[in-house]
Amino acid sequence: MRLHRLDITAFGPFGGSQSVDFDDLSAAGLFLLHGPTGAGKTSVLDAVCYALYGSVPGARQSGQGMTLRSDHAAVGTRTEVRLELTVAGRRLEVTRQPPWERPKLRGKGTTVDKAQTWLREYDAGTGAWKDLSRSHQEIGEEITRLLGMSREQFCQVVLLPQGDFARFLRADAEARGKLLGRLFDTRRFAEVEKRLAERRRATEARVREGDAALLADAHRMQQAAGGAMELPELAPGDPGLAEAVLGSAAVARSTARELLAVADSRLAAAESAQAAAERKLGDVRELDRLQRRFAEARERAGRLAERADAHRAAQERLERSRKAEAVAPALELRDATDAEHRRAGDAETRARALLPDDLADAGAAGLAAAARRAAEELGGLEAARRAEQRLAGLTEERAGLDRQERADDEALREAEAWLAGWEPARDRLQARVQDAQEAATRAEQLAERRDPAQRRLKAARQRDRLALDTEEAGRQALESAERAVEARAHWLDLKEQRLGGIAAELAAGLTDGTPCAVCGATEHPAPARKIAGHVDREAEERALAAYQTAEERRAEAERRLGTVREALAAATAEAGDATTARLAGEAEELERLYSQAREAASGLHAAQEELRRAEQERERRIAAQQQAAVRAASRVAHRERLETEGAALEEELVRVRGTAGSVAARAAQLERRAALLTEAADTSRLAEDTAQRLKDADARLADAAFRAGFDTPREAAAALLDDDARRELQRRLDAWEAEEAAVRAVLTEADTAAAAQRPPADPAAAERAAAAGRRLRDAASARDAAARRCAELDRLSARATASVRRLAPLRQEYDRVARLATLTAGTSAENERRMRLESYVLAARLEQVAAAATARLQRMSSGRYTLVHSDDRTGRGRSGLGLHVVDAWTGRERDTATLSGGETFFASLALALGLADVVTDEAGGVRLDTLFIDEGFGSLDDQTLDEVLDVLDALRERDRSVGIVSHVADLRRRVHAQLEVVKGRSGSVLRQRGTG
Repeated sequence: MRLHRLDITAFGPFGGSQSVDFDDLSAAGLFLLHGPTGAGKTSVLDAVCYALYGSVPGARQSGQGMTLRSDHAAVGTRTEVRLELTVAGRRLEVTRQPPWERPKLRGKGTTVDKAQTWLREYDAGTGAWKDLSRSHQEIGEEITRLLGMSREQFCQVVLLPQGDFARFLRADAEARGKLLGRLFDTRRFAEVEKRLAERRRATEARVREGDAALLADAHRMQQAAGGAMELPELAPGDPGLAEAVLGSAAVARSTARELLAVADSRLAAAESAQAAAERKLGDVRELDRLQRRFAEARERAGRLAERADAHRAAQERLERSRKAEAVAPALELRDATDAEHRRAGDAETRARALLPDDLADAGAAGLAAAARRAAEELGGLEAARRAEQRLAGLTEERAGLDRQERADDEALREAEAWLAGWEPARDRLQARVQDAQEAATRAEQLAERRDPAQRRLKAARQRDRLALDTEEAGRQALESAERAVEARAHWLDLKEQRLGGIAAELAAGLTDGTPCAVCGATEHPAPARKIAGHVDREAEERALAAYQTAEERRAEAERRLGTVREALAAATAEAGDATTARLAGEAEELERLYSQAREAASGLHAAQEELRRAEQERERRIAAQQQAAVRAASRVAHRERLETEGAALEEELVRVRGTAGSVAARAAQLERRAALLTEAADTSRLAEDTAQRLKDADARLADAAFRAGFDTPREAAAALLDDDARRELQRRLDAWEAEEAAVRAVLTEADTAAAAQRPPADPAAAERAAAAGRRLRDAASARDAAARRCAELDRLSARATASVRRLAPLRQEYDRVARLATLTAGTSAENERRMRLESYVLAARLEQVAAAATARLQRMSSGRYTLVHSDDRTGRGRSGLGLHVVDAWTGRERDTATLSGGETFFASLALALGLADVVTDEAGGVRLDTLFIDEGFGSLDDQTLDEVLDVLDALRERDRSVGIVSHVADLRRRVHAQLEVVKGRSGSVLRQRGTG
């Protein structure tokens, strides 16, 4: 990487635009960057870093880039940094503009513009620049990829801060590890340590979880074994837990099988004794059953003999009932026929009682003939009934015509009266509509004048108020400007006084043996002294804060004055020159006229609707007059037709009705007569038929009773039984016979008769003898419990064995991961030096850095000092990042913290250059053709300074240019190419000297 040109505008202490031609400075190989304290030497390096990475080193980066802007810059000047460089064979130009707060283009106040970035590449073929990107992210990624370094690495490798490397020399292993870790990006090795630790914890948790489940199964086996199993006193995750659990399970299974064999023997003996007792008990119970069976049969036989007479009487009663069943149909028929005959006689008596006297004794044939005659006469009355209904309809039609005529007469009178007043009413409604339309037109015209008048009145009132505000704002702006000028002059006076006595202020912090922050010397023979009235930093900062506050108040007062003036001009343009009182009177008069016109125009729609409804009503009444006339003409003809038809129908009905009041009454008389005659004829015929059937039934009944063996039908009827009585009698007979057969069968059984001859049995004594069955149940229960114990132990043992097999790969993985994790973490006994993996990698890098630094350190120290890496442990701590210096004059190796101030400087310089070479190689071999070395040369004597400059000058052999940042005056004489930073009240400027 080679820098060509740097352009700075409004950046840091540089209020204007400044340029640095690095090609011109690098021609000499070695150039000096110098200037007074606070002039901005470091800001030049910050600009290079900001151009490449968009941020500056360390704590100087804050506020999203807003603090990078120069306080000396003009208000309209934008902060910008442009860097032209060559990297990886490509000539690039990076331009960055941080965000900045600028005045608004329109109106007052300020606005913030976003940060801008451009990346261009020079095309040698066309001789022109071409744009590559304007994206912050893309440009940042491209620069990092080409340089192969992060911002932190770049600041350590290219912008060599000697103070940091001096602290690196004296630091402990942990501090060195942090710096080297940032430079060489060994986070991946730390991630390996972290991942191994996480895997160790995860696999350990899984092993503990599996061991916990295994211990749970062991506790279940202990419960199943009844406390005969001893558990190992180990916790989940302890070595040997699985083997101990499986061993205890094997012992428990063996013990359980021995107990099962003992239980089997006891059960067999109990079963043999129980079988013999049960056989004897069965025999005694059988003898007792047979003896009781025989005794019960003898008692039942005695009871049957006592009921023998009643049994025979029941048999005879059942036999007579079976004979009487042959007569039952004839009896039922005779009873039914007699009941039917009585019903027919009663109906005939009731029907004849309703007949006229002349027909009371007539026979069935005469009654039927009279009924037919009445029906024929009734059929002839149907036409007369229709004529009577039509005559009633004619009467209703005439009444309807009369009602219609009265309604039409009333409608005609009302229509004539309404139409007589139509013309005056129409003229009145049309006049209302016209008046409302004229009022609406006036309201529209007044509305167009009303709104402008209101706006002018509002603007006039605002104009009067803003005129007073403008005077007050102008007075406040003038006072704020005067106070700001006074505060600025006071601050600049104090700042100039402090700069004049800055040497005394710096000398106040000097102590013997401590390098000076300006020249680097450790001896201070004549430090400057403070004079009376010295201005310190706090006084200057208070004055600056007061000036900034006054300036903010001045700007705020001017913005407020401008805002009020703009508002006053707008209000004056709107209101004109008229007074507020005059505009208020005009607006009030317009508002009154407008309200009157609106009120008059509001009745327009109602008037139009009322006129429309009146016209519709006139048309409706005229149509009603015409329709009434048409209906009157048709009613006359209709009334004549009704009169003619009614006279003819009335004549016909008088002939048909006879003595009855109406045709319906005559028809009702005939219908009743025909019905009475028909019913009397039917009942008479039915009575004659039933009398004949009753005679026939009596004859059949007498014959059936005689054939069944009964003297009279009454005797046969008495012998009959109903179904329930017959079934009950038959059930009693069947039960007696079944009981007799059962008793006879028991008494004839050989076993029962033989048992009755033996002595009585004693079942209670036999049951007491068989009570040994409890011992059998106890033995069986004990055997079942032993069998279940064996089965449960076998099941749990199999599950534990499967768990152990399943956990074996996991346990092996845990052992392997745990060994790697402790080894990389430096806590393993195998790691003798207790070096973490990241420290091990950094130690290798530190060896390379020490070797590269030694090549230059030997030249700077005339071959006296050599830097070596040490991996010895310090006390009980860890090893790996120790750094020692070997003194060739004494042959002793000692810690770098024992070096003097000057020795520390050139040792740290050599270390920085060596580190730059190693990091460059680590970043992919990107060539670094431009380096900067910051401060520390004041601690060297003339000879050592010459040797250091020779080493730096030797860097030109690799086509490098080195910029030295220093206050040392002797360097200005030794280094001809110089970049001077000159500070002033309006900001700093850059000057190049000693270049071609």
